[in-house]
Parts: sequence; C-alpha cells; structure tokens
Amino acid sequence: LFWSAGRIDWWQGWAALAVMTVWIAATAWIVLRLNPALLAERMGRRSDDKPWDIAIVTLMGLITLARYIVAGLDQRFGWTGGIPLQAQLLALGLCMLGYDVLFVWATAANPYFSRIMRIQTDRGHRAVSGGPYRFVRHPAYAGGILYELAVPILLASWPALLVSLVSASVLVARTALEDRALMAELPGYADYARRVRFRLVPRLW
Repeated sequence: LFWSAGRIDWWQGWAALAVMTVWIAATAWIVLRLNPALLAERMGRRSDDKPWDIAIVTLMGLITLARYIVAGLDQRFGWTGGIPLQAQLLALGLCMLGYDVLFVWATAANPYFSRIMRIQTDRGHRAVSGGPYRFVRHPAYAGGILYELAVPILLASWPALLVSLVSASVLVARTALEDRALMAELPGYADYARRVRFRLVPRLW
C-alpha cells in the first residue's frame, strides 16, 4: 500500500492495515488459547488437501497483492476522486464487520477451520452449527466478501474495486466448490444444509 502510494501519511491505508492487524491478532489468540489443535492443522500441507483450493488460495493472494498496489498507485496519481469521507468511514465499519467480527467469530466457532479445504477424518471432522453457522453455512467467506467489496471504498479507489470484484467472485466460486465437497464427503453435512439453507446471504444464496 504505502510503497505504491509513495507516502505513509495516508490514514485510509493505516485504517486498512489496522483492520488486518486486529484480524490476525484475534485469530492468533483463538488458535493459541481456545483451540491449540487448530495450529497444527493450519501449518503446512496435507496429502488430502483439495488441489483446487490450493490453487484458489494462491490466486487470492496474488489478487490481494494486486488490489493494494493498484489502490496505492491510485492514491499517488489521483485516478479516483470524489468519494465522500462518510462513504469511506462506512466502508471502514464494513471492513471491521467482515474480518474482525464475522471472520473471527467463524474461526472461534469452528474447531475445523482449516486454511486449505480438506475433510479432517483424522480429527473427527463434523458439521459445525453453532455461532454464525446458525445463519449461513460459510460465514467466514461472507465476511471475506464484505471486506473485499468495502476496502476499495475505504481506500478511495474505483480501479481497486474492479480488482476486488474479481476476488469476491473467486470467493463465491470457492464457497460453491467447498459446499459441494462437504455435501458429498462430510457425514451429517447434508442434514445441516437442510436446516441452514443459505450459503452466504440469508434468504438469497
């Protein structure tokens, strides 16, 4: 962000960094204090990791890098103008809701919250229905998509929003692929899916 912007006196960039810092710190606390077994699960690769999910995670990392570079360049060269401060502050709130609330809540509620999708038969994997999973089947992805769409507004960059639309679309595809795999391979997930009908947005999808 700051390298491509060519400046560090950019409060929106620091605000985006703060949201990510809170998310990382909260996730670390959850893993280390509430569910230490998840630390080993999230470290390294497993032979039964889904290859398509490895590809998606790699792609998401590259898209995220591109978004922040584009947003910084927009700040440097002034491609976007006229986004009101109120809209940026609202976007900051949505970023916090997406990552620091929904994503963190999902991590705390799901002891099988792996970085790469796999059926964790070695850990007694079962369908989780508590916390935000009472409302949608993939609340962390819902929070991630909310952040993806809000952070370009916080950073006042329409070109960055175009990049984020790609990453949000990839997350929707990841949701569909993961849901299909869980439905086919995880015992009890089909029953859970009948109770919680929607994947990302209640009454929509």
